[in-house]
Amino acid sequence: MALEITDATFEEVVLKSAQPVVVDFWAEWCGPCKMLGPTIEELAGDFEGKVVVGKVDVDANQDFASQYGVRNIPTVLIFQNGEVVGRQVGVAPKQTYVDALTKLL
Repeated sequence: MALEITDATFEEVVLKSAQPVVVDFWAEWCGPCKMLGPTIEELAGDFEGKVVVGKVDVDANQDFASQYGVRNIPTVLIFQNGEVVGRQVGVAPKQTYVDALTKLL
């Protein structure tokens, strides 16, 4: 299951992670975000133990969304060693995320 990441936990969970991290910036009211949700949950299961998969509710946690220039949601950022190495704005097929993550492992 994807982790709920907040502004308070972002640095520890994402930036200091030894594993690659997928962060889905989303909001409850966002239709495309709801479409992407099951894909994010599948990635969490598929890559368990290899990749950290989390979600940031941008309505409640705006600091890091702003810092990373998230203007449209859903936006999925992929981090490795505290740096953004991938960005997908909008809904993409699951394979898009799988391919990006597989390259990092």
